[in-house]
Amino acid sequence: MTTDKDYYAILGVDEKTGADAIKKAYRRLAKKYHPDANPGNPRAAERFKDIGEANGVLSDPAKRKKYDQMRKLGALGFRGARTGPRTGPQTSTNFSFEDLGGLGGFSDIFSSIFDRGKKARPRKSAEPARGSNVEHVAEIPFMVAAKGGKTTVSVPISEECATCGGSGGAPGAAWKKCGECRGSGSVSFGQGGFAVNRPCPACMGRGEAADRPCRACGSAGKVHQSRKIQVSVPPGVNSGTRMRLTGQGERGRKGGAPGDLIITFKVLQHRFFRREGNDIIVTVPLNLAQAALGSRIRVGTISGRKVVLRIPPGTQPGTRFRIKGQGIEREGMRGDQYVEVKLEVPDELTEQQERQIREFADSAGLKW
Repeated sequence: MTTDKDYYAILGVDEKTGADAIKKAYRRLAKKYHPDANPGNPRAAERFKDIGEANGVLSDPAKRKKYDQMRKLGALGFRGARTGPRTGPQTSTNFSFEDLGGLGGFSDIFSSIFDRGKKARPRKSAEPARGSNVEHVAEIPFMVAAKGGKTTVSVPISEECATCGGSGGAPGAAWKKCGECRGSGSVSFGQGGFAVNRPCPACMGRGEAADRPCRACGSAGKVHQSRKIQVSVPPGVNSGTRMRLTGQGERGRKGGAPGDLIITFKVLQHRFFRREGNDIIVTVPLNLAQAALGSRIRVGTISGRKVVLRIPPGTQPGTRFRIKGQGIEREGMRGDQYVEVKLEVPDELTEQQERQIREFADSAGLKW
């Protein structure tokens, strides 16, 4: 069995690639597969998710080191060192995937499969543990992204059940050894040449079972809820920009430190403005008379003020006019605003209007 979670392959880099090159590869691929650039394409959305997951591990030195250790030990390919003929379960690694804290569910999956023969810790001796990080995509209005500000995001999160304290048993319940796993907290099954362990589904890996389950969490020890968090958005953020909020992730177990919340921004489209780098682009319609004879128009900006723009006679469709300094400010650099004009032709003409246009075309020597 193998897994397709080869983060180096996902980003198109190798194990010797430096941090800057990894960041560059991530940005290039994230832009290519971003949902905004691939509307209605579920394969692109899944690819975008994998790219973000790969970058989250390989851009963090500590996580990357642990991930590389896992690759060297053959965990990614489900390969174990064997000695002798394949007559039964044989492995020679004592690597524990508990050391991969910070890889989220990824480490949990491998831990449950490869930490063979480990006994579950008794329920009452569970030690404090840091809460898991939570990743969330937050949609933010265009103007908040451009100018900065505060926005409220609703984050789905799992918390330790307050009723049972994460034990899964009702308050005052009696505990006894789990009959399914006989107190080990795990069950084994054969898989090829391996004996594979997984957490016991009856006691959730605790090794003990309560005579009365907690009604609040259904004996899971966790409850799933939505938490509203107010986020301060810095000016100039783009879709794909990530922000880490320390201590806003899942609560730690048994009083452990909470994890972090990692937000990826998705900027919503605006009905009038669009963005190119730090520049703002708007499209303004002109009628035939305005384009041919010239005009003055008032144009809105992201700052809220109106700017009077002079349109010279003979302006062609698609012409862009620059309004200096009215773009997005980011990291001390401010862009401009560009006004792109398009020609609007009336759907219907009166007989008099049609006659006048024909006369104008004839006098100007235009073919029609």
